[in-house]
Amino acid sequence: MILACNDDGIQSEGLARLVRALEGVDQVAVVAPDRERSAAGHALTLNRPLRADEVKPGWYSVDGTPTDCVQLALNGLLTEKPWMVVSGINRGFNLGDDVTYSGTVCAAMEAVLLGVPAVAFSQGGRADFQYGAIAGFARTLVSRFRDTPMPPDTLLSVNAPEEQATGYVITRQGKRRFGSAIVEKTDPRGRKYYWIGGEELDFYEEPGTDFAAVSSGLISVTPLHLDLTNYESTPALEALEIRWP
Repeated sequence: MILACNDDGIQSEGLARLVRALEGVDQVAVVAPDRERSAAGHALTLNRPLRADEVKPGWYSVDGTPTDCVQLALNGLLTEKPWMVVSGINRGFNLGDDVTYSGTVCAAMEAVLLGVPAVAFSQGGRADFQYGAIAGFARTLVSRFRDTPMPPDTLLSVNAPEEQATGYVITRQGKRRFGSAIVEKTDPRGRKYYWIGGEELDFYEEPGTDFAAVSSGLISVTPLHLDLTNYESTPALEALEIRWP
């Protein structure tokens, strides 16, 4: 069995396209948020109970985050443990630093934490999203992992360009060029309010990155892992010789 999740909500076209693409590989169960939960990151709901409704056979709608959905699926809702978790297809890229904000990618992270290999799929675009190439690539990629296990402690973040992809490449995370992403305005009562993400931010143009790949018309496949330790900084910290207490 394959488990599918997303952060755009259970009604998302991207989710439906991903499920259809993978139904020829294995049975697909869906556990997804009941509404859009974009940029939810790795949030887990701890301050209230969660509800899961079976909206059609094998499809569960959850009033929580993408991480909640994976937790509920693997630890309660499903009677069979899936051999793969797929997340997406997200409306919009999840490149570089954005993976830390993405509910799509963090759903895949949660699966890996719970011992199940996972792939997050994202499609570039603004309004008219073309899912054909990435859906076909998802079917081919996931099929390969049925017989060849993914490296341990690894999840894949897959991003497809806005136009028809001409191939794929293994990449590393790019680096976002941050700017003034806050828009400040005033409401009719004179109170200030703010929008986060007010301007389109760019990436540093570096070869070998996910951003460089999609800019060149290629699908990028970025292997991620959950150990955030900066091993290169260890010698410098040890050299401080902090004496305490």
